[in-house]
Amino acid sequence: MSNCPRSEDGSVDANSTSKAPEPKTWRVGTLTYTSAGLLALFCWLLFGDFAWSMRDRSVGAMAGWYLNHLGVPNLVYGLLMSSFPVLIGLIIGPIISVKSDHHRGRWGRRIPFLLVTTPMAAIGMIGLAITPFIAKWVHGLLPNESELLVSVVCFAVFWAAFEVATIAGAAVFGGLVNDVVPRDMLGRFYGLFRAVSLIDGMIFNFWLMGKVPEHFTLIMLCIGVFYGAAFTWVCLKVKEGDYPPPPPVDPARPGRGQRFFDGVREYFRECYSNSYYLLVFGLSVTATLAFFPINVFSIPYARSLGLDMDIYGKCLALTYLISLCLSYFLGWLADRFHPLRMAIATLLGYFLVAGWGAFYATTPNTFLVSWVLHGVLSGCYLTSAASLTQRLFPPAKFAQFHSASSLIASPVHLVFAPLIGLTIDQTGNTYRFTYVIGAMLAVVALIFAFFVYKRFMRLGGPAGYVAP
Repeated sequence: MSNCPRSEDGSVDANSTSKAPEPKTWRVGTLTYTSAGLLALFCWLLFGDFAWSMRDRSVGAMAGWYLNHLGVPNLVYGLLMSSFPVLIGLIIGPIISVKSDHHRGRWGRRIPFLLVTTPMAAIGMIGLAITPFIAKWVHGLLPNESELLVSVVCFAVFWAAFEVATIAGAAVFGGLVNDVVPRDMLGRFYGLFRAVSLIDGMIFNFWLMGKVPEHFTLIMLCIGVFYGAAFTWVCLKVKEGDYPPPPPVDPARPGRGQRFFDGVREYFRECYSNSYYLLVFGLSVTATLAFFPINVFSIPYARSLGLDMDIYGKCLALTYLISLCLSYFLGWLADRFHPLRMAIATLLGYFLVAGWGAFYATTPNTFLVSWVLHGVLSGCYLTSAASLTQRLFPPAKFAQFHSASSLIASPVHLVFAPLIGLTIDQTGNTYRFTYVIGAMLAVVALIFAFFVYKRFMRLGGPAGYVAP
């Protein structure tokens, strides 16, 4: 029997008939998601991130082991593992970022670049896997050459292909996330990203890293094939929306060389002429630098205190586990309160931890306490502030502004580690200065954050922010 109210003549009162509620939807650009669509997007991107993070967590460590196994000089090791990627990033990052922002095509503006860089990175990994065999074959053709030289050259060729593809892909992947994930879900999404990355790190370090000396080729080969197949599949499943047309081209087109220099001038003018974005860059660079000294020198710090490496490894796993448990909750807080506010709160907490370590991390036990707290608090910042630049940079040119921030960070990171090492040497191996430097940089980052927040509120704040 119908429960609809009826009028005196028995007809149904149309105005009183209840309507089914509209299903909730999320929008980003021209894309609209239902709950099922948003869940599918998250699943595909997180699967891609699993492959991406497995690559990031494993290849560098295995490549470093292989070079160390060859017995290369420390200078060559540092140049290949640190300086070369930084220099590649300085050149390729801005170019790929701007081209991606301006590209319009059938597959979108990000995925075409990822479909090129993904197989290139996979080929680089597969090449690194079989480098021992290739080097032996090449040395057979050139018996008068040094076996070490031949091995390093073969390694460098595939390492260059891998790094070029990785850096170019990283410049675009963040832009893809910014283009397809609804803005009010970015914090939770990056929280899940962080969780996946931590799981990858735990899997590789617990089960695989110890087997690298005996099975280097097999492990690297499997990771390379898995990454290439998995991430390509994700690129084919994730769909981009439609974008506004790129900036118009002047009909009086100058020559190719002149266009290049005009583009460089336009890039620097757009990215570095606004004081607000310079403050955002300063916040991003100094915040990540604050964690850098302890991360780089934690092993020599621990060994200087006579700490057993087995305990060190277990505490590292504990740090990953705590960060994993916090990751989604921190992402939710970032969406609820805004990542800029979360960045300020976590930087303040990190300053207190680093300050405590600067005074008290003088024994194995106090070092372990301060080091685990350092790992947790730095992880809290990286998770809760992961979507910060997506919220603050102009969406239409996100990749360009992200690369501009990296353009500042890269040369700073290039010289920062040697300067810290020199400081430690000059102070008689007083590793507590890593905490002192970290605490000082956290204060600088908080000062940048204070001025960014003031400008952010004047630009509309969390409810009505419009990027200038």
